[in-house]
Amino acid sequence: MEMIKVAVAGPRGRMGREAVALVHQTEHFQLVAVIDRANDGKDLAEVDGFSGIHAPIYTDIERCFQEAKPDVLIDLTTPEAGKRHTEIALHYGVRPVVGTTGFTQEEIEQLTKLAEEREIGAIIAPNFAVGAILMMKFAQMAAKYFTDVEIIELHHDQKLDAPSGTAVKTAQLISAVRPSKKQGHPDEKETLEGARGAEYDGIPIHSVRLPGFVAHQEVIFGGNGQALTIRHDSFHRGSFMSGVKLSVETVMKLQTLVYGLEHIIE
Repeated sequence: MEMIKVAVAGPRGRMGREAVALVHQTEHFQLVAVIDRANDGKDLAEVDGFSGIHAPIYTDIERCFQEAKPDVLIDLTTPEAGKRHTEIALHYGVRPVVGTTGFTQEEIEQLTKLAEEREIGAIIAPNFAVGAILMMKFAQMAAKYFTDVEIIELHHDQKLDAPSGTAVKTAQLISAVRPSKKQGHPDEKETLEGARGAEYDGIPIHSVRLPGFVAHQEVIFGGNGQALTIRHDSFHRGSFMSGVKLSVETVMKLQTLVYGLEHIIE
């Protein structure tokens, strides 16, 4: 298999460390650079926790692309940085694989247009865990038969966005096959504002933020005399790396932007 040159943004973050390890351990991946807010000009092996893993560190992403010339950028940073990095990567002909959530539909459309103009691939995925993608697919299947549904997503207390991108993506997939409806009693009232959660096309979404969690989601369907719960749990951030690996390999073959890993999983 042809070698793929990879740059990783945010190597010292929890997800970034997993991504660096993935690239380092994959035979046909080559770690050519990392993008960090500190340690500019150093070798990654000089930073605590990266002994034996060599790559130049850049704080300037454009200089990184100009000098290291990666094929792919893995970005698992923050929504603000992820959006900026994605656009810059596309301008430089670098294929972004982005796990940062918070992109609006308008931003997705703009980046898709840019990717197609440049004739290169891009993948933005709210969740890289294969089990989470299957959970979303199963929920969409169930929504054809159960129209009453609520989503509960649970994450660590350092997560910046709520609801999660996975929860929103799940609601979008369900909405595509489910008639829009207002659930619950027509005269229902919240005695405490927000008690019924956020809402997407009539689907309540509840966000839990607590220490000890990583990434978890339940999709609960209710019907006449029965209920169906579809749940996925990520207990460790390594659970996302199989999807990242698949995305790096797949993005090399694309000439457009793909939003959601479900579009590249058979």
